[in-house]
Amino acid sequence: MSVEAKRFRNVVAEESPIQVTSVQRLEMAMPHLNQETFTSDHQLMMGNNVLLSSHYGNGVAAPSRLVTPATYVASSPEKQVENLVAALVGSLERPLPMKRPRYHVVHLASEMAPVAKVGGLGDVVTGLGRALQNRKHRVEIIIPKYKTLDTSGIKHFKELNKHFFSYFEGAMHENVVWTGLVEGLRVYFIDPLHPAEFFNRGGIYCEPDDFQRFTYFSRASLEFLLQFGKRPNLIHCHDWPVAVVAPLCKSIYANAGLNAKLAFTCHNFEPQGKNSMEALTTCGLQFQAPLYQDDFQDNVYADQINVLKGGLMHSDFVTTVSPTYAKEVLTPEGGEGLHTTLRAMTKKFYGVMNGIDDKVWNPATDPHLMHHFSKDNVEGKKVLKDTLRLSLGMATEGVDANRPLVCCVSRLVYQKGVHLLRSAIFHSLDCGGQFILQGTSQDPVIKKDFDDLAKQYENHPHVRFVLRYEETLTHNIYGAADIFVIPSIFEPCGLTQMYSLRYGTIPVVRKTGGLADSIFDVDQKHVPVEKRNGFTFTESTEEALASALDRAFHYYREQPEWWTKLVSKVMHIDMSWDAAPIDQYLKLYTHTIEDGHPPASIS
Repeated sequence: MSVEAKRFRNVVAEESPIQVTSVQRLEMAMPHLNQETFTSDHQLMMGNNVLLSSHYGNGVAAPSRLVTPATYVASSPEKQVENLVAALVGSLERPLPMKRPRYHVVHLASEMAPVAKVGGLGDVVTGLGRALQNRKHRVEIIIPKYKTLDTSGIKHFKELNKHFFSYFEGAMHENVVWTGLVEGLRVYFIDPLHPAEFFNRGGIYCEPDDFQRFTYFSRASLEFLLQFGKRPNLIHCHDWPVAVVAPLCKSIYANAGLNAKLAFTCHNFEPQGKNSMEALTTCGLQFQAPLYQDDFQDNVYADQINVLKGGLMHSDFVTTVSPTYAKEVLTPEGGEGLHTTLRAMTKKFYGVMNGIDDKVWNPATDPHLMHHFSKDNVEGKKVLKDTLRLSLGMATEGVDANRPLVCCVSRLVYQKGVHLLRSAIFHSLDCGGQFILQGTSQDPVIKKDFDDLAKQYENHPHVRFVLRYEETLTHNIYGAADIFVIPSIFEPCGLTQMYSLRYGTIPVVRKTGGLADSIFDVDQKHVPVEKRNGFTFTESTEEALASALDRAFHYYREQPEWWTKLVSKVMHIDMSWDAAPIDQYLKLYTHTIEDGHPPASIS
């Protein structure tokens, strides 16, 4: 078989993509190229829909292995016939494709649970992706290939046999692509062969060159989509590490044939990706001053750029992760300097509450749990409580058997109210309860504080500090606890309160962001009885938290039957993606893709 025929046989194979030259810079974005430059739609289809030039410009030579569109249109009629026959034969050798999904959505993110998870972002990327796929849409996810990647959670993990090149800091760099299935989702892992070894580190974040690492990944992800012939309807980006994707796509890649609509979800407006103007140009964005000021200049520090701002400005619609947080970030206190930018885009800015994957988080089937239970039979929860306490060396005999177990699983950062968390631990002990804290911190001051506490209480019968991430332990804490404390200073959405409800653990939370949208106090008479599911407090003070904990302890001890009914009731509350969030996202997708703009409302 000829070289041309072999090429056409592999045109749709993920592991054997047709590779083409990439786009280098903004000024080389080829505005002269359009559909009319090329031949018929049939020839474009056979060329994998790649609308690119055959050179890089500015003296940068294209890698010799890359193929240009000219390869497909310059062959002889006899060769074209041979190619068509080869393509037909190749298609007969493969199973017939399923009916094309309605939309092809690609998610770009720095995290994905369970293989590369730091916080709730990773859970949302996986949960939202699965919910979309369950609605018969085609979903693909792209994340970096970290050295710390948990490959045990990846099925059919393999390296694709073709590499690709992407632009960064004035040069072309080679990238390897790995792929596999994570929770049933097709995932691509970008592995840069860059001398800085951007993702061959000991962690996901908190590296001094995080800005360079993730802007490189953003540009490389777009090159991967372009060069591997992927043409999604929509690219959905998550948080500042991939915020530069939207301006890159609008300014460069749309002209090269990547015409996807762009969605952006900000899970937390505190980290924003600020740096110098020179740092922005490393990935090829070289805007003139007026456009730079409007789209990238930081609202607080005029000498810095802000890629999160650029991502917001260039996306077709923007969401954050709860309706209350969407209102909070429009204020100077909550917007972290971006409140004026967000106020100017209210017609494309929405608050969509996150959901949870109730198939993964299911106490009746959760493979992590030492004992299972369900919303209709919670007896296993009591057994799990004793088993977990025994495994951690805590007291369970005599008067200790019925002590209320208070827990918290959290990143130990200021946002999570660590000073209130300390207070909750001491107050729970003073009131005759037990406490388990699982958490980690990158802040050296906070880390030392909790390390010292862990040593101080190392052999205490009623408190344990587990200062490491361990997924199995996390699930068992949710299942075993009676009360779950979330004293956040601000909380965009929060998933921990949803997990605790799913596992029959009653949350005590501060009313902010998504916590205010999902937890309703049992003593709030104006709230329908069926929605009352926890204990809340408003002020970020130790006294307010102590008052909420006291009420929870009182109900637990004085009204045990009422408490048991509350546990069963909260387990029946549907906090899944199917409860509402997925329909809201699909409404945003549909209007943006079909009508060219997002809807006026998602309610």
